[in-house]
Amino acid sequence: RDVNYGWIIRYLHANGASMFFICLFIHVGRGLYYGSYTFLETWNIGIILLFTVMATAFMGYVLPWGQMSFWGATV
Repeated sequence: RDVNYGWIIRYLHANGASMFFICLFIHVGRGLYYGSYTFLETWNIGIILLFTVMATAFMGYVLPWGQMSFWGATV
């Protein structure tokens, strides 16, 4: 709150994370559409990376441990 133009960093971080997940889901959808799941080794590594990124995002959401974080982890 005391950083000059800190709101820009917060805005870019929040929207950048959302755009990253949008691109990730589009990439998975494209893989489903084109049948890339037939290459099992590559597909399995991609799914493992997807769940790893989702777990990392969840940990980043819970990290501040405020009210929203607490109830996000509880539910």
